[in-house]
Amino acid sequence: MEGSEELESSLLTQPWASVRFDESTFLAKVCFRDTGYILLISDLSSVWYESADVEAVGQRSKELNKRLTVHVSSFLNHLCNLMCPLLAGQPDATTAFSCHRSASGLRLHVKSELSGLPFYWDFHCCPAPLEMVFRHLVRPLIQMNLVLQCQVQELISLLLQKDAEIEDYRENGATLSRDRLRTEPFQEDTFQQNLMAKTLPRICAADEGREFASALQQLYTAVTQQEAKQARKRRCSEDDVDTAPIAETTEHPHPPPPSQEDETTSSSKRTSPPPQLRSPGCLQPRPSQRRQKGSSAERLLPTLPRVSASPGIQERECRAPCIIYLFSASPGGPCPGHGPLPRCLHLGRWSSFLQQCFRKQLL
Repeated sequence: MEGSEELESSLLTQPWASVRFDESTFLAKVCFRDTGYILLISDLSSVWYESADVEAVGQRSKELNKRLTVHVSSFLNHLCNLMCPLLAGQPDATTAFSCHRSASGLRLHVKSELSGLPFYWDFHCCPAPLEMVFRHLVRPLIQMNLVLQCQVQELISLLLQKDAEIEDYRENGATLSRDRLRTEPFQEDTFQQNLMAKTLPRICAADEGREFASALQQLYTAVTQQEAKQARKRRCSEDDVDTAPIAETTEHPHPPPPSQEDETTSSSKRTSPPPQLRSPGCLQPRPSQRRQKGSSAERLLPTLPRVSASPGIQERECRAPCIIYLFSASPGGPCPGHGPLPRCLHLGRWSSFLQQCFRKQLL
């Protein structure tokens, strides 16, 4: 089910549109889904929004349209058909919009028809949080400004190149067939001065500065789509970082403390002679193994598996000097009655000390 955060993410890529309610101009954007809707509206002095899920839409529809018994999805679809033409500059003639501002927010009232019966709806908008204002208005407009600045610089560079090309034609004897096509070389400083003195006051006049032209709407959509793409990449990177320690824990759920083994191993080497691993009748090597000094068995030691043996395997293999006995964690040792194994042999790790002990058994 799509939550309010996903609805707002979908709203981000919707462009702003200029609308008029009661002789007042607003910028608005809206997103409808099967799970609800979210509306964002501003008069460039304040910003309001409303996010409503299916339950809220169903409850309000019962309060405002008691004679209508249609499904909630029909209400959402009808609201979408009313708001989208309005934002596209083609409002339905049979639909009336009005707004009322208050200290607590803004209420947008809609009056229309549905299935031949009167249809009423109120958007109860509260002040938008600062983060939402920055995400949907401030940051995209700053990025759009940077894009337009780059576009202007590229156009200026192209004009200067064209002037140089035209001058080269003139120096080589080329002439214009129609004198009215003659232009003066482009001067960037003069162009900027005329822009500030003539164009800027006209753009900043009442209402004209609040219109989102179609070209700017496309630019806004492109900028916000790029922002949404970067946000998804950041979330994926954070998820990868969060799952990395989990994978390591799954691979080694109970790693033995190496420091304890190393301390015990070094202590055994310094204070006591090597342990007697040749228990009577159990670890005594066979005559054939005594004769194979330096044989292939010794060369294969580094590849021996690190396994622990069950008691049944220990009983069946009691006559062979198998590495299973060295990995036994039984306090009574691999062969009961012959005393426990040294502590370092209970840790279940194929340390260098264990390799040396096992090599001596094969010699």
